[in-house]
Amino acid sequence: MNIEILIGFITATSLLAISPGPDNIYVLMQSIVNGRKYGIATVVGLITGCIIHTTVVAFGAATILKENKDIFFVIKLLGALYLVYLAYTVFKSSGDIELGSDAVPKKSVFQLFKQGFIMNVLNPKVTIFFLSFFPGFLFSDTMSEVVQFYILGGLFMLVSFIIFSSFALLAGTISETIKKNKNIGTYMKWLQIVVFVGIAVYIMLTD
Repeated sequence: MNIEILIGFITATSLLAISPGPDNIYVLMQSIVNGRKYGIATVVGLITGCIIHTTVVAFGAATILKENKDIFFVIKLLGALYLVYLAYTVFKSSGDIELGSDAVPKKSVFQLFKQGFIMNVLNPKVTIFFLSFFPGFLFSDTMSEVVQFYILGGLFMLVSFIIFSSFALLAGTISETIKKNKNIGTYMKWLQIVVFVGIAVYIMLTD
């Protein structure tokens, strides 16, 4: 088992979770408008949805890896290109972080959990991202690929849960910091670009 690869995976996941995106912004707004427990409920729903994507990727990618390593290389190549595409879309986007509370409806804790779960499960981009992200971080030559994918998925969910929950718990402070520091959005934008491109390069350099 290569612990350094797992540490690299956790680091990359942390940077991606910190970077502003639709999910963590939605969590932040639910917490600001409705309260911390509503933000946490949204986080739990989003993270629970990741179990489905992890399962799809674990069995799909592991099967392909066993059948044909050349096909698996093509998947890694397409995954790296997809990550570069994500970096490009971030580059073309505005660096502004919008925190508009007007569009945040009042919902129960269960409704927010369910919405977070459905938002995640029905988003095919999550599966595509997992398929792009996970293969470069397989960390053992002896452990089953399915088990490795589940471990990576579990780490991804744990790290994302901790960071997203921190957003929910510190929503007021984070919101005020963003409002006072207009350049934060730009810094986070370039952080996403560097992380996406860095992971793409890493995936192509790993065996």
